[in-house]
Amino acid sequence: MRVNATEFKTRVGKYLELVDKEEIIITKNGREVAKLIPAKKEGTPNADFLYGILSDYPDKNITAEQIREERIRNKYN
Repeated sequence: MRVNATEFKTRVGKYLELVDKEEIIITKNGREVAKLIPAKKEGTPNADFLYGILSDYPDKNITAEQIREERIRNKYN
């Protein structure tokens, strides 16, 4: 969900309740400035991203080293 900074400040309590269901992107002058995410979320956004780059791999038992190598390969190719 996207919400502008003025709306967020006015109704912060509402968005603190909604954040358990979805991430809240806060904008200012149409530009994203912050992201509100639940404090107790399973996993981490960084780890989710890293595993996401290997989502096409048939072998789901991958290591951190394989993720790192794939990320480097994607960046420099």
